[in-house]
Amino acid sequence: MFWLLATLAYLLGSLSFAILLSRLFGTGDPRAQGSGNPGATNMLRVAGKKLAILTLLGDLLKGLLPVLVAHLCGLDIQQQAWVGLAAVLGHLYPIYFRFRGGKGVATAAGMLLGLYPPAALLAICAWLLTFYLTRTSSLAALIATPLTLPLLAWQQPGALLPMTVLTGLIVWRHRGNLRDLFAGRERHF
Repeated sequence: MFWLLATLAYLLGSLSFAILLSRLFGTGDPRAQGSGNPGATNMLRVAGKKLAILTLLGDLLKGLLPVLVAHLCGLDIQQQAWVGLAAVLGHLYPIYFRFRGGKGVATAAGMLLGLYPPAALLAICAWLLTFYLTRTSSLAALIATPLTLPLLAWQQPGALLPMTVLTGLIVWRHRGNLRDLFAGRERHF
């Protein structure tokens, strides 16, 4: 059951709502505009608030649903976290879009919401506060994701290893943003 759910989670995660919505509404491929990232932040830049919100909701749900299904199927918290990570991997490296995906932040938030809502709330609050203070989405993501690890280590230690891997992947996917942050060139809202 675990491997089946992980495979299905990856396939679900590979659905890029930014690309699908941009095709549906004729706004152009977000990978060729703005930051080049098919995620909610870039959709806000290139396609407007409505499509950004729809992208955010779609990306959140594709992280949340696999974890909830894994829970309903009786998988333990660590297996649920690995299934959720498979969905995030699908978002990062989508099989349907030549493995050119987003940065995984919203999908990771959905995964975390399914695993342990207090950690998701912590991440969302940290993201919002950082974004409010800096107007920089990438910095908000790079701060919010690692902040969940101590709470998970304390309350849900079974989810810690998959979430640590997830944190590493999110930092890796933001490596260009890190370079731009250190050079003072990162995009702000």
